[in-house]
Amino acid sequence: MKIMMRTLILLLSFVFVSNIQAQDQDSIPQTTQDSIAQAIQDSLAKVAAAEAEEWPKVTLLKKAKKLGIDEKINNGFAPVTQFAMKTVFFSIPLMNTVDHYRVETEGEGDDKKTLTYYTPSKESPYEIIPNWKSKFLSNGHTYNISPAEENQYIISYEYKNDKGDTYEYKNKFPIGKEVEIKEGKFTVNYSKANPKEGSSYQFKPNSIQLPIVLIVLLGGALFFTFYFKFVNITKFKLAIDTVRGKYDSPSISTDPDFANVNEGDNPDTIRVEGAEEGEVTHFQALTAALSATVGLGNIAGVAIAIALGGPGATFWMIIGGLLGMSSKFVECTLGVRYREIGPDGTVYGGPMYYLSKGLKAKGMANLGKIFAVFFAIMCVGGSFGGGNMFQANQAASQFINTFGTGSGETLTFLGMDAGLAKVVFGVIIMVLVGIVIIGGIKRIGSVTEKVVPLMAGIYVAAALIILFANAGAIPNAFGLIFQGAFSPEAVAGGFIGVLIQGFKRAAFSNEAGVGSAAIAHSAVKTKYPASEGIVALLEPFIDTVVICTMTALVIIVTGNYINAEGLNGVDLTSRAFSGTLPGFEYILTIAVVLFAFSTMLSWSYYGLQAWKYLFGKGKTSDVVYKVLFCLFIVIGSAATLGNVTDFSDAMVFAMIFPNIIGVMLLAPEVRTELKRYLDDIKNGIIK
Repeated sequence: MKIMMRTLILLLSFVFVSNIQAQDQDSIPQTTQDSIAQAIQDSLAKVAAAEAEEWPKVTLLKKAKKLGIDEKINNGFAPVTQFAMKTVFFSIPLMNTVDHYRVETEGEGDDKKTLTYYTPSKESPYEIIPNWKSKFLSNGHTYNISPAEENQYIISYEYKNDKGDTYEYKNKFPIGKEVEIKEGKFTVNYSKANPKEGSSYQFKPNSIQLPIVLIVLLGGALFFTFYFKFVNITKFKLAIDTVRGKYDSPSISTDPDFANVNEGDNPDTIRVEGAEEGEVTHFQALTAALSATVGLGNIAGVAIAIALGGPGATFWMIIGGLLGMSSKFVECTLGVRYREIGPDGTVYGGPMYYLSKGLKAKGMANLGKIFAVFFAIMCVGGSFGGGNMFQANQAASQFINTFGTGSGETLTFLGMDAGLAKVVFGVIIMVLVGIVIIGGIKRIGSVTEKVVPLMAGIYVAAALIILFANAGAIPNAFGLIFQGAFSPEAVAGGFIGVLIQGFKRAAFSNEAGVGSAAIAHSAVKTKYPASEGIVALLEPFIDTVVICTMTALVIIVTGNYINAEGLNGVDLTSRAFSGTLPGFEYILTIAVVLFAFSTMLSWSYYGLQAWKYLFGKGKTSDVVYKVLFCLFIVIGSAATLGNVTDFSDAMVFAMIFPNIIGVMLLAPEVRTELKRYLDDIKNGIIK
C-alpha cells in the first residue's frame, strides 16, 4: 500500500510539473510554484516516514559465509553432543522462570562499550507474564526490549534461517496485551516504574532443572563422608605423611610367603602386596592422577562456572571439592584392592575391575558385569571428551588468540584463518601425544612427575602475585562468593542454578566420584589399598579447594566476573591474568598447553584400560584405541567450546551412575582395608 502511494504521488507530480512547463511559466507566480514543490516533498516525506514505521521489521544482519573445515567438523559432531546431553543429563524440572538483564552503555565514540548486568525481576521496569502452555520456553530466544511511544514497547531478537543467514526480527507491541512470537506467547506490563527513554533490557525464558546424575554424585559424596566419619578431614595429615613416603616400607619381610594376609584380603593382589610390586610410587600415582585433574578444569572450568553461575558458583565448587575427597578415597582404595596383575607385571585396575569382581563376591555378579561394561564404554567416551577434546579445544583457543593477529572473525595465524589454524594446531598436538602414549603408564608417570609440579608452580605463582597485588579486594571477593551462593536471584536459574554450576564444574575438574582416577592409582606400589585411598583424597583438595579457588579469586578481584564482553572458558581467565600482569598471556599459554598435554596423557591411559577391558589386552586393540584417541584431538580443536563442553560433561558424568552405586555397595570392604592400614601403623608394623 505504501509503495503504491509513493508511486501515485510521484506520477501526479510528474504530470503536474509537465503541465506547468507546457504553459507560460511567467503566468504562474513563483510563490505558487514553490508551494506546490514543498507540498510534493512533504507528501513524499510522510510516505517515507510511514514506510519506516512499518512493523514488523526483518533486517538481514549477516550473510552466511562458506563453511571452513573447522565449522564442517563442528556441525557434523553437534548431533552426537545433543543426543548425549539429553540422555545423560535427564533432569527433574523444578520451575520455569524468566531471567532479566539490563543493558547499559558507557563511554563515547570508539571507546563505547555495552555492558550487560543481571537484574533480578523485581528491579526490572518490565513484568513478563509467560504463557507456559505455548512454546515460549522451547523457542529459546533472548529478547531485547526497549520503550517506544506511550504504552508501547519494541521487541527484537536475532535468528538464523536454513541457509545460516543471520536476521534481526523487530516488532512493536502494546503494553498489557498478550503477543505471540514464534509460537511463544507472553504479556509485558510495566513493573514499578516506566523504563527510561533510551534504556534497553533483555529477558529470556529459562527452566530450572536438577539433573539426576548430580543427585547421585552429591548423595554418594555425603554418604561416604558420614560413613567414614569425615575421612576427608580426620585423615588429612596421614595423607600428607603417606605421599611423603613415611609409610612406604613395612618392617616385616617382603617375601610373598610371609605377606601380611588378613581376613577378607584379595588373593589376586597378595603377590603384589607382599613384594610391593606395581608400576609407580605413591607420588607418581598422585601426579599422574593430578595431571588429569589439575588442568584446564581449573583454568577454563572455573571461568565457565563464573560466567554461567556468577561468583557464588565458587562456593559450591569448594563444597564439591571437600565432599569429593571422601569419594576419591573410597574409589581409589577399591582400585588397588581389586586390581589385576599381568604376567609381565603390568597392573590393570579401576572401576571395571572392582565393580565386576567386588559385586560378584557379594552375589551380584550380573549387576557387577553390567556396571563394569557400562562404565568402561563411558570411560572410553570420557577419554575422548573431557580428557581430550576439551583440552585440545581450550589449548588451541588460547594459543591462536595469543599468537595470532586480529580478533573475532578477523583473527588469523600465519596467514590462516582461526578455524584452519586450530585444526593445524590439533594435528601438531596429535602427533606429539601419539609419540608419548606409546610409552604406557611408566612413561606417563615419568613425564607427568616432572611436568605437573612445573606447570602448577607457574600458574599458582602468577595467581598469588595477582592476589597480593589486589589484597584489599579479597575480602569483598569472598563476600561476593558467599552472597552469590545463597542469593536466590544471584544469576540465571537462581540458587539452584548456582549450585548446579558449582558442582558440575567441581566434578569435571577433580573427577571425584567419576572413578577415572582409580585407574591410575591402582598401579601404585603398595601393600595396603587404603594407603593409596588416603593419598588420593588430597587430589580434590589441591585441585578444587586450592587451585580452583585461586583462579576464581583472580577473576573476581580483577573485576572480570562482570564479563561484559561475554567471554568464556580460558579466554576469560587469560584476560583476568594479563590485565594485572601485562604479557603474562604468553606464559599462561605455555601453561595451558602443558596442562592440556599432560591431561591427555593420563586420560589416554584411563581410556586404554577401559578399552582393554572391553576388547582384550592385545597390541592390535591398543593401536586402534590410540589412533581413535589421536583423531579426537583434531575434532576437539576444531569444534566450538559449547559442543565440546556438552559432550565432555555427558561422557564424564555418565561414568558416575555405575561407579557411585557400586562403590556404595562396596563401602564395607573399604572400611575393612582402612582398619587394617591404621592398625598396622598403630602396632608399629608400618614405620
